Amino acid sequence: MADVTTAAQRRRAKPLGARFVTWVRGGGISTLLFFVPLLFTFGYFAWWPILRSLVLALQKTNLVTEPSWVGLNNFERVLADPLLGTAVANTLLFAGLALLIGFPVPILFATFMAEMRRSRQVASVLVYLPVIIPPVVSVLLWKQFYDPSSNGLFNTVLGTFGIGPLPWLQDGNMAMPSIVIQATWAGFGQSTIIYLAALMSIQSELYEAAEMDGARVVRRFWHITLPQMRSIMLLMLLLQVIGTMQVFTEPFVMTGGGPVNRTTTVLMLIYNYAFMQGDYGKATALSLLLAVVLTIVSAIYLRLTRSWSKS
Repeated sequence: MADVTTAAQRRRAKPLGARFVTWVRGGGISTLLFFVPLLFTFGYFAWWPILRSLVLALQKTNLVTEPSWVGLNNFERVLADPLLGTAVANTLLFAGLALLIGFPVPILFATFMAEMRRSRQVASVLVYLPVIIPPVVSVLLWKQFYDPSSNGLFNTVLGTFGIGPLPWLQDGNMAMPSIVIQATWAGFGQSTIIYLAALMSIQSELYEAAEMDGARVVRRFWHITLPQMRSIMLLMLLLQVIGTMQVFTEPFVMTGGGPVNRTTTVLMLIYNYAFMQGDYGKATALSLLLAVVLTIVSAIYLRLTRSWSKS
């Protein structure tokens, strides 16, 4: 420990010129040459749009004519929009249903697949297959499945049991749950593979000891699997919350926000401001409000779960 401290003191005692020469000889120039283009590219495509959005939020512009400064008027107009409350409520409904359905499903699938021996690879491919399908193609496919006539796939299946036909996307009470089911099907495969990789990293000795003590599958899952996966589950939950709060493709393609704005989400409202009304300042203002809300939610979540993920 003393030797390390002495070496650090000697490095600090070197003149600035000597330290620069050491840095150059250690490959500092080549490292900088590789780093600067990456930093420039990341800054241009990631941070510059953020800074640009801060300016747009204070302007009234359609990106064609000369913009005019309006200050916080865009935020005032967004908060005064009567459709904002509906969009927020619909987004929270989607997020709640998606978490209720979509969060436990990948964990259960991953646990079931971890118990498989011979066909685990085949099951992994089948589970991940919906993720490979382009999102719009997947949504359009399910839109055909949700055909409200008796010829629709789901209504045909239900018809064999004397049920239906049901207006899946045309009924205000059924539209959002129908979209959540499709979104869960399209995205659970990715989470399942992540959870499966986490399960494979758990020491097999823990399960073997539990089996010797007579613990069945449910007890092994509750007392070994869940505690060992706690940190990854908390992280995946946060990512899913952020993702569900930004839902756009599914309601936009399936229902266009209908019926009667029952599936209009915050991102769809941003889309309408920008591309339907041509008011990019108002759209940017709502985007920044959403970013602030998600940042606050993430910070509170990480604060509350810091001790849980480590215990």
